[in-house]
Amino acid sequence: MTMIFSLARRPSATRSFLAATLCALAVPVVCAAEPPAAPAAAVNPQIEQAVAALRAITTLQADFVQTDRNGQRLTGVLSMQRPGKIRFQYQAGIPLLIVSDGSALTLIDYEVRQVQRWPIRNSPLGALLDPNKDVARFATLNPTGHSEVISLDVRDPRHPEYGSITMIMLKKPGAPGGWELTSWVALDSQNRRTTVRLSNQRYGLALPSNTFRWSDPRSTGRK
Repeated sequence: MTMIFSLARRPSATRSFLAATLCALAVPVVCAAEPPAAPAAAVNPQIEQAVAALRAITTLQADFVQTDRNGQRLTGVLSMQRPGKIRFQYQAGIPLLIVSDGSALTLIDYEVRQVQRWPIRNSPLGALLDPNKDVARFATLNPTGHSEVISLDVRDPRHPEYGSITMIMLKKPGAPGGWELTSWVALDSQNRRTTVRLSNQRYGLALPSNTFRWSDPRSTGRK
C-alpha cells in the first residue's frame, strides 16, 4: 500500500495516471463513430456471442486494477448501468473520477479542479454502454487456444491513429449472455498500453441513483 500513498502525495505521479486513464478510455474512438453504411458481412459466431453478452448486462459492479505500461497500478470499483451509465471510483487518495450519467462521459480531476466531458455516443466506452453501437463491424478474434476464452480486438483499419482495444471474456454460466468481461487492454497510436482487469463481478444490483452523479470541483455546486 506504500505506492498508493506516495502517489497521492506526488502530483506528477497523479498526472501520469491521468494520462494513463485517458489512454484507457480514449481508445478506440471507432467504438463510437459509425462509418457509412456498408454491405453486411458474415460475423463470426464467437463475436456475436461476445457482443450479445456485453449487451445483456443491465447493472454491473466489479473491483478493478488499472496498470500502465510502466507497471504502476491503481485500484478501485467500477459500477455500470446500461444504457449509458458508468463510474470508475478510484482508491482513496487518488483525486480522479470518471463517470457517465447516460448522456456525457466526464473525467474529473479534483487535484487541479479540471473537468473534461465527451458525449457518451462519441465515447470509446460506447462498446460497453451504447446498445446502438455495432461493435461486431470492427471486431476480430484473436486465437486463444481455448474454447472458453474469447479475445476480441476492436480497431478501425482506416484510422490507425485511433489505436485499439482488446477485450478478454471468459465463459461463465452465471454471467449475462454466458460470457464475463474480465479485462481489456488499450493501446494508443504512440504504443502506450493500459490494462484494466476486473474481479468480483456482481450483476443485477440495484445501484443507488447518486452512483452516476459527481461533485463539480470548479464551484461549490453539484453536477
